[in-house]
Amino acid sequence: MQTSRRRRQAFPMEALAIERRVAEPIQRQLYRQIAAMIRDKRLMPGSELPSTRALAEDLGLARNTIVGAYDQLTTEGYLTCRRGARAIVVDLPANSLDKDKRGTSASAIRHPLSKRGESLMRQPFHHGAPGRFAFHPGMPDAQNFPFGVWGRLLARRATFGADMLFGTYHVTGLPALKEAIASYLVSARGVRCSPEQIVVTTGAQAAFDLLARLLLDPGDTVWLEEPGYYAARATFTVAGANIMPLAVDRDGWQMNPPEIAPRLIYVTPACQHPLGITMRMDQRLRLFEIAERHNSWIIEDDFDGEYRFQGRPVPAIQSMDCGDRVIYVGTFAKLLFPALRLGFMVLPPALCEGIPHALSTTGQFAPLVLQAALADFIDEGHMSRHLKRMRRIYSERRKLFHDLFAAELPADLTLSPAEAGIQLVAHLPEGCDDCAVVEAADRLGINASPLSKYYWSTSGNGLVLGYAACNKAQSEAGIRRLRQAIEQARTLPTPGRLALNVDK
Repeated sequence: MQTSRRRRQAFPMEALAIERRVAEPIQRQLYRQIAAMIRDKRLMPGSELPSTRALAEDLGLARNTIVGAYDQLTTEGYLTCRRGARAIVVDLPANSLDKDKRGTSASAIRHPLSKRGESLMRQPFHHGAPGRFAFHPGMPDAQNFPFGVWGRLLARRATFGADMLFGTYHVTGLPALKEAIASYLVSARGVRCSPEQIVVTTGAQAAFDLLARLLLDPGDTVWLEEPGYYAARATFTVAGANIMPLAVDRDGWQMNPPEIAPRLIYVTPACQHPLGITMRMDQRLRLFEIAERHNSWIIEDDFDGEYRFQGRPVPAIQSMDCGDRVIYVGTFAKLLFPALRLGFMVLPPALCEGIPHALSTTGQFAPLVLQAALADFIDEGHMSRHLKRMRRIYSERRKLFHDLFAAELPADLTLSPAEAGIQLVAHLPEGCDDCAVVEAADRLGINASPLSKYYWSTSGNGLVLGYAACNKAQSEAGIRRLRQAIEQARTLPTPGRLALNVDK
């Protein structure tokens, strides 16, 4: 009976305030306001929203505008939609991180650093004043990168930057690049930050290593996705952490309360590594609830969130963080090219003050001349143009890969329904070992990664395949060779497990 009453709730049309003279698109305004109504329970769980046609007529808007807003709300888990039926409001968990708790949540973090981290931040320092091909997972396309523009920017900075860019100044990052990154993150990923919270690193892996030193003591528990990014797991294992699996499957993250309170929780919510799915809103809220209950840090690894091919990129979970628990880690390896070796962190304020000491001791700061060229690349609009172009190219290559996979590979192989990212997971049938396939593919000149190495407490059997770096001819040839590798592997005994290779 209660559900029935909720379904008959009148839609609060008067609560919508659509501004036509502001920069924010109308579709985004509509999405934002309806999402707020759902979070605040002004729209009750189970209640129906007006049809897209009816709401468009009432608001005097194009129906496609309403459809776009509803699609984004459905993607993020605010609504459920069935074909031919009205959108239904999802029953989300209560948000314990309301705005009025921001001050108290930050003060609740009792141990912001590990003992090793405290020691790193106390160290003295002095720097003076400033005067192969398919199907490698996560590999972006290099042929379409504007190296001519990049070379010109780098040459200009190298020529005129001797006084400012060839020392070890600005160990947390060149101010111009930190400002460019902060501006980009606010607009593109919804991250709430200031340039002072940005720390530029030599890639995401360097950030994980530093964070492990700062936040973990031997024996501390890390709750980490399974399957999950093996290089991150290796970093926390080397730091002496107890790794506890956070199970992820095609239904998402299984946010069952952990048996042991985690000191740190590592997630890839925008594009799960390696499955490519996106964390839904109910799972995001449960993650925050668990982190607050156990006084845990959250590392959000947003390595591939920009490449989403259905709707807009989903905002970072850091944008929802009212308790200063989320450490956001990003990289330019997928946006630009991996050899650039530039990444960054967005630190909560509690970690900012002593970070120059830790960076000076570990030496994990990036060359300033590269940072200056990258700042120019962003500020002059080259990165946004490149990203827009690559989204189109990758979308075409993704469709081509799906078509070739269905036409050329055995029917007992299945692709996971990834929503984002520049790699896909293919599940192998029983009797076909993924390590045997990868070794056979390697002999045929094909890069692939066995899914089994992304697991440690359970098992998985499949291939992690990157499609982005391959044009049409390369993909066609690669798929034919991959089929040969699978046929060869079916007749071979199971090999030993492959050694880990860092792909980020």
